[in-house]
Amino acid sequence: MLKKCVFTFLALLSLTLGAAAELRIDVTEGTFKPVPIAITPFDGGGDPALAKVAEDITQVVRNDLESCGLFKVVDPNAHIQSARDVMTHPRFPDWKILNAEALVGGLLKRNGSNFQVDFRLFDVFTESQLTGLSLGTEPENWRRVAHKIADEIYERITGDKGYFDTRIVYVAVSNPDSATNVKYRLAIMDQDGENHQYLSSGNTDVGTPRVSPCGTKVAYVDYGLHKKDLPSLRVFDLNSGRSESIGTVDGQRMSPRFSPNGDHIILSSSKGGATSLYKMDLGSKKLERLTSSTAAIDVSPCYNPEGTQLVYCSDRGGKPQIYVKPAGGGEGSRISFGQGAYYTPVWSPRGDLIAFTRQNGGTFYIGVMRPDGSGERMIDSGYLVEGPTWSPNGREVLYVCQDSSRGKKGLCSIDIVGFNKRKLNIPDQAHEVTW
Repeated sequence: MLKKCVFTFLALLSLTLGAAAELRIDVTEGTFKPVPIAITPFDGGGDPALAKVAEDITQVVRNDLESCGLFKVVDPNAHIQSARDVMTHPRFPDWKILNAEALVGGLLKRNGSNFQVDFRLFDVFTESQLTGLSLGTEPENWRRVAHKIADEIYERITGDKGYFDTRIVYVAVSNPDSATNVKYRLAIMDQDGENHQYLSSGNTDVGTPRVSPCGTKVAYVDYGLHKKDLPSLRVFDLNSGRSESIGTVDGQRMSPRFSPNGDHIILSSSKGGATSLYKMDLGSKKLERLTSSTAAIDVSPCYNPEGTQLVYCSDRGGKPQIYVKPAGGGEGSRISFGQGAYYTPVWSPRGDLIAFTRQNGGTFYIGVMRPDGSGERMIDSGYLVEGPTWSPNGREVLYVCQDSSRGKKGLCSIDIVGFNKRKLNIPDQAHEVTW
């Protein structure tokens, strides 16, 4: 069972002062100069235990903001004020000398057996406070506090929702070269790779995990022992730690995904001969067929955020291509027309883009296009890059990556404009992933 993280938001301080033009990032191209931000070491108030937690929180906030590529953290050795001083009387002219454009300070204090973190974000050039938070939590949840602070900073400066306090579920592959001991397990971790846990034992093979809109359930396929059994569609509850079967369905490629409101799942199945798309009500478990072709293979369905349209992959025209169709019925329209084959389309949470895998010759690509097929562009390529999934704010794309035939299958993320590619640190190899 996964331990629940409990927070108390003691206050949300929307303390924007002054009417001057505020610091704001607008990234529209692949070339971008990160914003210099000074994050002073958070103050533990003279409490040795809190001092260590304050140090850890500061480091996570710095790592989060640097990892997204939009910020450059000012060297702490150059700081000219402590966090306590910054929280009360920041000396903006001194910080301007260091070329800092944003300034952060934070304080920790005891609150019974828990602790409270106060932080403030300042715009150095307008000499104004942009925002602040006061968070109360249990000591073991300090990392989530740090992610929430980084989210608040990110959101206030970029205008986009933060994604640092999020988790990633993937299929972890242990002993991939073993003929008898390879394990495919569901695993979960924070978006920065920390707090890694396994959700399944590895006694059976699993695939295509997808997280529910509420973030508490994972739909996946259980293939049985080394895919010898009839595959079973299951839902894992992250709060209870229990997995429940919601039906055994014919076919090997089921690629389940939750609807936007979480009341049903869409999937592909070879039920009745052809591999078609189906809708499964999570209450009645009733299947409703969504595509009617008797010869094509239709797979990898995904709703748009409103639940009014579906994007999916079909080989009805020969090679696998991307199609979009109304969710309520009707035929699909092809939207991909580049060279090669297209796979694993997934709609952005913003609704403005569809990410996909493309293979042309011996090269794989991760690309994005608009829902009508226009504006197609590749944001990464390599020996193997596949299976994109979106960050909750629609700003980053995460996918499986491999540098060579002997290389480790890992996880990479990249910004939608194709910059700031980074590789996550995971203990095993990765097979499939969902954010």
